[in-house]
Amino acid sequence: MRTERRYYVYIMASRSLNLYTGITGNVYRRALEHKSGSIGGFTKRYNINRLVYYETFRYVGNAIAREKQIKAWTRAKRARVDQEHQPDVAGLG
Repeated sequence: MRTERRYYVYIMASRSLNLYTGITGNVYRRALEHKSGSIGGFTKRYNINRLVYYETFRYVGNAIAREKQIKAWTRAKRARVDQEHQPDVAGLG
């Protein structure tokens, strides 16, 4: 039996709210790669290592279209997504 493939569009953030939007087939693995610093470039340079948002898609074309849509958002709108999806720590959020 074949398992159905999933695609993820995700947003990573640094503590200083530098943001990165990407697409992957395994959001858990990809978040760990960002966290460990094994991915060079922009995310490593700006210490972007917190997964703050993701969406799941069945078809890669839909995921790519959504990634482009999110990347077209203003920085402020992407930052709001980060702030809206912060965990409510001990009811203090």
